[in-house]
Amino acid sequence: MTKLLFPALVLALMATSVFAQDARYPNQNPSPNQNQNDDNTHYGWADVLRVDPVYGVARTEVPRQECYDQQVVRSAPPQGSAAGTILGAVVGGVLGSTIGHGDGRTAATVAGAVAGGAVGNSVSASGGGEYQTTETHCRQVAAVSEQRRIMGYDVEYRYRGEVYLSRLSYDPGERLRIRVSVSPAD
Repeated sequence: MTKLLFPALVLALMATSVFAQDARYPNQNPSPNQNQNDDNTHYGWADVLRVDPVYGVARTEVPRQECYDQQVVRSAPPQGSAAGTILGAVVGGVLGSTIGHGDGRTAATVAGAVAGGAVGNSVSASGGGEYQTTETHCRQVAAVSEQRRIMGYDVEYRYRGEVYLSRLSYDPGERLRIRVSVSPAD
């Protein structure tokens, strides 16, 4: 009796798994064009044999600022300073006072102060000219960034002994729920 019981148990388990694989499930998300009571459509489970990720390259432009230093030559406008004029007048007046005697000394002091002031103003005004400096220039550039991404999955699965291949947007795992639709061939 036990010799017959074991094969019967194995046969029952195999039959149950075949019927469970082909069990009918109500359509929980019918499409607008599909009749909800379509008796020719049912759901089942397929065993996933292989899942291969499908890669693609996504390119995006990233703006960035690029800066560099550049040497430039500038011209400074001439500027006379009051300090140069005053200092020149004092020096000219001292030198003029050493040159004459009596009333000539006063005239020489005044003439020396006027000439020294003019020379001092001229010397301080010649401080302008050209000089070299550094300027920073910036510009906007677009850098292209490339990233390798998973775009989908090629899934190989078996249903009722037949092997099928589909591209899915997700990794289904070990089992895949499938929709089976039967219609007459024309």
